[in-house]
Amino acid sequence: MPGLLRGIARTAVVAGTATSVSNRVSRRQAGRWAAQEQQSQPQYQEQEQAPPPQQPAEDPMTQKLAQLKELGELKAAGVLTEAEFQAQKQSILG
Repeated sequence: MPGLLRGIARTAVVAGTATSVSNRVSRRQAGRWAAQEQQSQPQYQEQEQAPPPQQPAEDPMTQKLAQLKELGELKAAGVLTEAEFQAQKQSILG
């Protein structure tokens, strides 16, 4: 009987040690993975937080030409009458 108890105790100690080592390794790996994830995330966050590039401001003449072109297209499509076209053109040209 004492030999049987010794065998059971030895098995319990070995199993407990193996479980402890396994848990420690798992925690260490999880810590390393978390550290790697944290190192890679700030790079993505910095890229996402960067402001969009500023588009060059158009000069007033370019804007007026674009408005007149759009106005001409509306007239050609039959949306505007000749009188409406002239009134809008005068308001754009100032």
